Amino acid sequence: MHCIAHICLATSVLALTLAACRADSTGAHIEASLLEVDDPPQFSDWSAPVNLGPTVNSGSSDIEVSISKDGRSLYFASNRPGGFGNQDIWFSRRASVDDDWGPPQNLGPTINTAFDDRAPMLTRDGHRMYFSSDRPGGFGGSNVYVSRRHDRRNDVGWEPPENLGANVNSGGAGLPFYFEDPVTETSTLYFNSGRTGGIGSTDIHASTLQANETFGPAVLVPELSSPLRDAKVAIRRDGLELFLTSDRTGTIGSFDVWVATRATTSDPWSTPVNPGPVVNSTMDEGRMALSFDGTTLYVTGTRPGGFGLQDIWVSTRSKLKE
Repeated sequence: MHCIAHICLATSVLALTLAACRADSTGAHIEASLLEVDDPPQFSDWSAPVNLGPTVNSGSSDIEVSISKDGRSLYFASNRPGGFGNQDIWFSRRASVDDDWGPPQNLGPTINTAFDDRAPMLTRDGHRMYFSSDRPGGFGGSNVYVSRRHDRRNDVGWEPPENLGANVNSGGAGLPFYFEDPVTETSTLYFNSGRTGGIGSTDIHASTLQANETFGPAVLVPELSSPLRDAKVAIRRDGLELFLTSDRTGTIGSFDVWVATRATTSDPWSTPVNPGPVVNSTMDEGRMALSFDGTTLYVTGTRPGGFGLQDIWVSTRSKLKE
């Protein structure tokens, strides 16, 4: 009887151990799947955009903004004095999300050249920055590059950039956005391009990161593209809401911010809709960034009340209770 009891006990322990191992190996996938079945977060309407002020904005063009996950580093392109070319990439820091932004600093000659270097996009982990440049050595026109850094708190620690290669850049590419899907665990680079086979003068394309760390062939995203110019996207971290810059039919001004949604990250995007005259004006809006929690939208534009040719503005919304 004692032997049988010991055998039963050992069998039970083994079964529990195996179940725990299975839970450990699949827990991340289960958690990711729950993101897809749970109701997406609900938000209030956007507030009227407020200018970030003369510390960040200049008398020149300040455009194409990106915000770090912790909300303490703001990257953007500017042709203000003190750069190395026409458009350079600059950054501003703040001590906390409740503090004011500090004076912008140029990223320096490792990133910036005598040509146009613009449209920075920080990845969620802060170790990579994708951006556009028309520097020599690419595949013609504007190309997308990536730079890496070891210390994500070091805003001047970027390594020499690398061209993303022919799959992305043949035919020209710019205004990149890197999306990490929490459900499928795939990473996709969205960008605009005027390559052949599109719908308008510039369309939204996508390329998936492969196992060998290169990007696959670019494919058109037809539901986000129109017969006119579709420029830049920003995607909420759950992948269910997307902001698009476009001058498609129905704009209030020159370029507007448009919004598309989807039920799951496996679904196509809905037809983009214009959020109206609170976010958009009769001037130019777009080339935006969304905060990690989805409550703050940084928009660049030429609306009245700015300090230069184009300024950075910020609109906020509240996350409603589930």
